[in-house]
Amino acid sequence: MRSIICQEPYIFKMTNSEKTECHPGEALVQIKRIGICGTDLHAFRGNQPFFTYPRILGHELSGIVEKVNSDNSEIKVGDQVSILPYLECGKCFACRSGKTNCCSTLSVFGVHEDGGMREYISVPVDHLIETNNLTLDEAALIEPLSIGAHAVRRASLRKGEKVLVIGAGPIGLAVMTFAILEGATVVAMDINEERLKFCLSEIGVFDSIVPNEESITKLRGMFNGELPETVFDATGNVHSMNSSFQYPEQGGKLIFVGLVNDQITFSDPEFHRKELTLLSSRNATKDDFFYVKQSLEKSNININEFITHRCTFEELPSTFNEWLKSESKVIKAVVEI
Repeated sequence: MRSIICQEPYIFKMTNSEKTECHPGEALVQIKRIGICGTDLHAFRGNQPFFTYPRILGHELSGIVEKVNSDNSEIKVGDQVSILPYLECGKCFACRSGKTNCCSTLSVFGVHEDGGMREYISVPVDHLIETNNLTLDEAALIEPLSIGAHAVRRASLRKGEKVLVIGAGPIGLAVMTFAILEGATVVAMDINEERLKFCLSEIGVFDSIVPNEESITKLRGMFNGELPETVFDATGNVHSMNSSFQYPEQGGKLIFVGLVNDQITFSDPEFHRKELTLLSSRNATKDDFFYVKQSLEKSNININEFITHRCTFEELPSTFNEWLKSESKVIKAVVEI
């Protein structure tokens, strides 16, 4: 089978090897779609936390089951599937509490171990989601959408709640989408005005704002004199995350969805004055995957506008650098095999 290995920052190499083994309890999946996300971009650039080289990237995956090596699986040969890329131990406190997304020894495809930028991958059968009613594109995008859905679930939003989402990348867009589905009034914030136009026209946010010295005043104008009750930061940018503490209303919530390899600092007196609730949101659970799958099946989400760029597996090593450039205007890129 062919694989694309990130040998070191900014270096991809196409290799040929034996088809991966399918061990007991696993299924062999022929990969058909690979979504490219911020984690892949950070790893390629050399600034992804918890990462070592060489590594096969790729964790937004869909494909077709070629073999099932299990007697206790509802997954069948020929099924189209989405892959849950988070491999948990099932024994630690987090796992026993149902928080498999933050298992103490969590291993993620494409980050801690080799991922899906290859023609075949073996996956535990209980980490496959049957997606026969979806397109291959939709099935591949369940993972990033689930991260947004999980963050919204962490926030326990109420209908009509005033929400600010900072960062209009794919994860931020997913947060906005599911916050709106919960009935929240959502404002998008980003430095990229074209992304904000996309949020208004395609995601259906209430309003949008570019961060500057007038942001607080403008937000109050949008929310009848108040600040948002809940703020999500999906930028993965240390300066944005440090600044985000100013935006929630008294008694509000701040949820960090993006991950940055840096220190977050804030004013403790201001934090206490507002009695803020600070939450992190990591990955997603199988329940989040099923929720997103059902939302796609019900046509509550249209991912067609999310996907702005495509290439073939063969084109990826020469194309990836172009997607790093701001002028490429990538929102979501998908690789077809």
